[in-house]
Amino acid sequence: MWTIILLIGSNIFMTFAWYGHLKYPHSPLWLAIAASWGIAFFEYCLQVPANRMGYGSFTGAQLKTIQEIITLVVFAGFSVLYLGEALRWNHLAGFVCLVAAAFFIFKP
Repeated sequence: MWTIILLIGSNIFMTFAWYGHLKYPHSPLWLAIAASWGIAFFEYCLQVPANRMGYGSFTGAQLKTIQEIITLVVFAGFSVLYLGEALRWNHLAGFVCLVAAAFFIFKP
């Protein structure tokens, strides 16, 4: 369970590191890069322990799949709530396809 919680936290940080600056297109690029690196540090402080704790209970492929599904959910919320973008039917259809792919990754 801690693996999932840490992966959710790390994805929230990374989403802001990668995409948070898009809301401020007129700020200098160097400032966006510096801020993103600062935020990404905290992402790594959660991601590395999550993968270390989870490996063994999950395979590497399963950990990556969990991370990708969490990333999609976090980004969907971020794009709606922070960037003010709408989720369209084709976005949701693509997410469903990726979740279906996760089914095969976890199938014994």
